[in-house]
Amino acid sequence: MLRALLLGFGQLADPAFRRPLLLGGALALAGGIGLSVLAGWGVEALAGTGGWLGTLVAAAGALVVLVALWWVFVPLLLAIAGLFTDGVAAAVERRHYPALPPASGAPAAAQAWGAAVLALRLGLVTLALLPLSLLLPGIGLVLLWAVAAIGLGEGLFEGVAQRRMDRPAARALIRRRRAAIWGLGAVLAGLAAIAPLNLLVPVVGTAAMTHLLHRR
Repeated sequence: MLRALLLGFGQLADPAFRRPLLLGGALALAGGIGLSVLAGWGVEALAGTGGWLGTLVAAAGALVVLVALWWVFVPLLLAIAGLFTDGVAAAVERRHYPALPPASGAPAAAQAWGAAVLALRLGLVTLALLPLSLLLPGIGLVLLWAVAAIGLGEGLFEGVAQRRMDRPAARALIRRRRAAIWGLGAVLAGLAAIAPLNLLVPVVGTAAMTHLLHRR
């Protein structure tokens, strides 16, 4: 599992990774800024009552915004990864697994759509858990991290697996290798919470899951 992640980091200098890294990082950064602006407007609206109550509400709102941005960013990274799955996975296979036959699974558009759907589901679950993370910070944050780990792990693995098999076969493989997939997803979820390493998660995560798919 960790070797797959190290191999992913080790290929960052590959010319085939440049466009996904630059474009994916730009999209993630733009998405994060957009979320921050929207959240700022929300906090300003809450603080509009004035006085000590407005200050208190604004402080509470800022805390909610901070937690929300931290975890809602993870589904955004998953959606972005879906745009580059095919190119990144193909580059990994060319370098490390040249004997593989050409990929003949789901087309790139289907991979991107599947990642977007999974990201939406992950986002909805994350938003549903946010109140719990504020009421019970310890338990809530652990649950958010676990949800992010499962969502990133299974989402990224399913994306690369569908290049070589249909979705039912990919889901069956996830069930058989769930411990490794969730473990790698947990590490990626941790990286997703650390700027600027979070900008690397779509590409490095896709590369690592490609290794996890092909290595035994």
